[in-house]
Amino acid sequence: MLWLALHFPSLPLETFARAIPAAGPLAVASSTGGGATLIACNAPARMRGVRPGMTVAAARALASDLNITVRNENAEKAVLERIAAWAFEFTPAVSISYPDEVLLEIEGSLGLFDGLSALYRRIGHAIEKLGYCPHIASAPTPLAAQLFARAGLATRIRHADALRIELQNLPIEFLVKSPEACAMLESFGVRTLGDCLNLPRAGLARRLGEALLNDIDRALGRLPDPRPPFVPPSVFEASLPMPAPVEQSEALLFGARRLLSELCGWLAAAGKGVLRLDWIFAHEASATTELGMTLAAASRDAEHLLNVLRERLARVELPAAVNTLALRARELAPLMARSLSFLPDAREEKENAARVSERLRARLGEDAVLNLATHCDHRPERAWRACKHGDMASAAVMPQCGPRPLWLLASPQPLRVVDDVPQYDGPLTVLAGPERIESGWWDGDDVRRDYYVACNPARSLLWIYRERAAPHAWHLHGFFG
Repeated sequence: MLWLALHFPSLPLETFARAIPAAGPLAVASSTGGGATLIACNAPARMRGVRPGMTVAAARALASDLNITVRNENAEKAVLERIAAWAFEFTPAVSISYPDEVLLEIEGSLGLFDGLSALYRRIGHAIEKLGYCPHIASAPTPLAAQLFARAGLATRIRHADALRIELQNLPIEFLVKSPEACAMLESFGVRTLGDCLNLPRAGLARRLGEALLNDIDRALGRLPDPRPPFVPPSVFEASLPMPAPVEQSEALLFGARRLLSELCGWLAAAGKGVLRLDWIFAHEASATTELGMTLAAASRDAEHLLNVLRERLARVELPAAVNTLALRARELAPLMARSLSFLPDAREEKENAARVSERLRARLGEDAVLNLATHCDHRPERAWRACKHGDMASAAVMPQCGPRPLWLLASPQPLRVVDDVPQYDGPLTVLAGPERIESGWWDGDDVRRDYYVACNPARSLLWIYRERAAPHAWHLHGFFG
């Protein structure tokens, strides 16, 4: 087996900082109040001398404009679980090690992603788009991968022999969590895992307990180390707390891109696309603004979904600044993998047309863009209707009939007749017909017509009809392409 560990040392900070582009110093405190200490801070804060472990009061003395937010462990847990759900895009075997690690069993995925190096690049690039900077390491055992990741070592070990060599150089504090135990080991001259392995096991067990020895054996693969599998949620709901209230739509789109990347990873693992989703903008005093998006075709393209949201936000005025941005996928549909054929893909052309429709509806409003659907009526002028997106399912299945022109006139146009021959830029020659249509007697709009396909001297194809009732007038009803 081969395990890949994602260790998130800055998770308390990234839970907030990834929501907006950080323009100024930002820090996360353990609690409220001037006596609280900082857990993490970003690069602009470090440049001002702010460091984790400082009190809030001391940090503000160094940076008066420091934006401090209180740690939210529930939000961190939710973030870790969403990362785990996203990771199913790369492997079906994912596990969480709280509070800040996600484990992937990737042995069976190497062939799908062209080897370990390519998989590293793919995961690293994708996780960066989500707004995280984890330490990544791989090893034959899950605990060894975790230890290397905690140490910030980008280790890639495939074989057990190399594993023991690499583990020997690992500082002992990454395995032993207790400061007292670390101090005791240092008093024995033990600073690395290799030093620990050179000590007598019985004496080490008496002083520090069997747990340490068991951890060492699990890291080396001597003991089994089963990890509980993470079961991804059946629905996607994600929220993104803002480090400070946000009013600008571009800043909201920055955070929305993060959520959409998570959504698309979750959709890829499920083999589906989203048809309907909701954006929830939370304001002060528990007030919220909801913005629904309905797509013409299922999608898991983050950029396309972001463009549709951008168009919607351009038409919406939010009542107040946003404290939290949330995303909920309401309706999903299967999404087939794309063919790698070099021939034109009709499905891709259909999807492109649907995307144009979605952006127009987002920009102009749902009522401004309509679809055409068939209506069960033999009368040509009543055989179609305009409908909103979502009503297409009720389109009627029309009975088999003769040819129909693409351009149907809004109302039939009378034709001049010379020697019983209808004229339109010259005499018309009948090519096909008649097709008799008699309908509408029950609603007072009775029609009785014989339709023909005809052409004129300019070779234009026309759809004409002759009234069956006197005076048997001829009319032009449409043009063929």
